[in-house]
Amino acid sequence: MPVIGIIGAGEVGGQIARAALANGYDVVIANSRGPETLQDLIDELGPSARAATAAGAAAAGEFAVVAVPLKVVNDMPAEELAGKIVLDTNNYMVWRDGHIPVIDSGEKTVHELRQEHLPRSKVVKAFTHIQAPRITTAGKAAGTPGRLALSTSSDFPDAVALVTRLYDQFGFDTVDNSPLSESWRSGPGQPAWVAHEHQTRAELIANLARARRIVLR
Repeated sequence: MPVIGIIGAGEVGGQIARAALANGYDVVIANSRGPETLQDLIDELGPSARAATAAGAAAAGEFAVVAVPLKVVNDMPAEELAGKIVLDTNNYMVWRDGHIPVIDSGEKTVHELRQEHLPRSKVVKAFTHIQAPRITTAGKAAGTPGRLALSTSSDFPDAVALVTRLYDQFGFDTVDNSPLSESWRSGPGQPAWVAHEHQTRAELIANLARARRIVLR
């Protein structure tokens, strides 16, 4: 299994790390405060995990997870992420992020902006409409009736294919909601977001179709 670089050691990043380790991956994880502050988490995760700086995690991963909010000015290690698939778990939250006019107007999605920040990477939206603890508890074997489905969006088919494989390993079905310009359909307040507790693939497809663009003036 490849090494996954995870930038962000909060709830989402930590739960993705746990799910990855349970499925045989090695993980290199970073936060904003430095590797030395992650020792308790690394002790919990075990010998297949280690801490690094954001640049170190990006460099070590064969692909990467960015589990931190987008900043208007890029703060991600673009050089180390160049040429790699980058899973972006971010959601745009005005109360946390402040207003970003091009998102508010509907001109661009938060994930299109992440792609602009990482022009030599292949950004793919993933794990954005599931509560973090359910990443490790809600998965079921392929073919199980009522299996939970998650959406993904990217401008790159190979990035969608990677997320589809990862979702399946973690116990989820996939709905491809590409390209990144359509990624708003599973964002906060949309039907797919509201129904995150449980929606099958068919239900998620229907909820994505029911989405209506929210434009902030």
